Amino acid sequence: MDKLLIIDDNDDIRKQLKWGLSKDYELVLAGDAPEALAAFASQQPKVVTLDLGLPPDEDGSGEGFRCLEEILRKGGATKVIVITGNDGKDNAHRAIHMGAYDYLPKPIDLNELKVVVKRAFHLSRIEEENSRLQSALDVKQTGMGGMVGQCPQMQQVFSTIRKVATSDAAVLITGESGTGKELVSRALHSLSLRAAGPLIAINCGAIPENLLESEFFGMEKGAFTGAHARIQGKFEYAHKGTLFLDEIGELPANLQVKLLRYLQEKVLQRVGGREDIVSDTRVVCATNIDIEKAIAQGAFRSDLYYRIAIITINLPPLRERGEDIMLLANLFIKKFSDHFNKKVRGFNADAQEYLETYEWPGNVRELENKIQRAVIMSDSSLLKPEDLGGSALKGARGVGAKESETLREARERVERSTILLAIRKHGGSIVKTAEDLGVSRPTLYELMKKHGLSVGSS
Repeated sequence: MDKLLIIDDNDDIRKQLKWGLSKDYELVLAGDAPEALAAFASQQPKVVTLDLGLPPDEDGSGEGFRCLEEILRKGGATKVIVITGNDGKDNAHRAIHMGAYDYLPKPIDLNELKVVVKRAFHLSRIEEENSRLQSALDVKQTGMGGMVGQCPQMQQVFSTIRKVATSDAAVLITGESGTGKELVSRALHSLSLRAAGPLIAINCGAIPENLLESEFFGMEKGAFTGAHARIQGKFEYAHKGTLFLDEIGELPANLQVKLLRYLQEKVLQRVGGREDIVSDTRVVCATNIDIEKAIAQGAFRSDLYYRIAIITINLPPLRERGEDIMLLANLFIKKFSDHFNKKVRGFNADAQEYLETYEWPGNVRELENKIQRAVIMSDSSLLKPEDLGGSALKGARGVGAKESETLREARERVERSTILLAIRKHGGSIVKTAEDLGVSRPTLYELMKKHGLSVGSS
């Protein structure tokens, strides 16, 4: 049953309202501001009726307005119905201006009050439902951990993260540079049972080989010249948490052996030490190389691969994510326009075509950097291809395409661009687009699905 807080210093009025409203609502009664604010904090009612004439200012409205201000500050979505005297229209208007939902004059007409209260609860439920739906939309768009994606490939990534996050299974994240592998590792950690523990990241390709072992496992005092103190390694720091090993394909052969031992036994030894140290750490790895090719070439141990890749999450390149390109682009526009206090609000048609047909070798990271620069430098409300480092013509013909591409890749790129231009030309009309392209509607739908396009691409 909905909770209704009634605030009135008149005991007779409280009894009258209790008699008239108790069948429909769970009533909470208060006779002064302190009692009312305490009840509001503990009961969290969605609707409140408030008599502005509260003690010690029964003949005025100061205490009532203070109470109203506190309720609206603590529960901005609460509907407050203000009760005023016949000559209190100015106070009523002031209350509405402050954020009160409605007002009624004294003496209270119970039937009129019932209608207003019922309408207030109805509106409150609608707002809650809208908020819930918006939250659901936000989850779909942002996915998790700051990642955004509506395409089927990214929805599959999000689904896999949710399934494996609470296990301790080793995860290998694959994908081109800039696709968001570190964001996946953060999402896995934040949704895991280890979320209260640390998330430690190491880029295996950024640390000199002679320092990498001590970075991993730590070192004992005197282990080598210059080792003046005992130092813990990242595996120890990540105890009860997650260790993210980025660019695992760059790991030297001798450390591959030691990492394999840790994964098998969950113990390590510091450099220069003999003591086995237990570290309860989940290992998540990532690479942008073809790890199976590296195994075939003898550059990566197959037994280590099977240990780190119990679950594999492959991140698609941006060029294969269809409408996600514009979804991301528009989010970055808003982000950087707000951050730099600019009035950039979107892209002109040529810029959109450029974004949709560019190959994005640097993936999401490149898109973010291009838009950040464009927002800073542009004096227009709509970005043009030149602002993004290209032109519509260059974009359509594949600026950013691979220096050498197969005939099939070139054909698919041109096919996608042609369909996209036809959709835009005919304002999203499937019938006219199919006629223009000389294909049936079912065939057009299949081609659009293949290239991640929709009527909204126009």
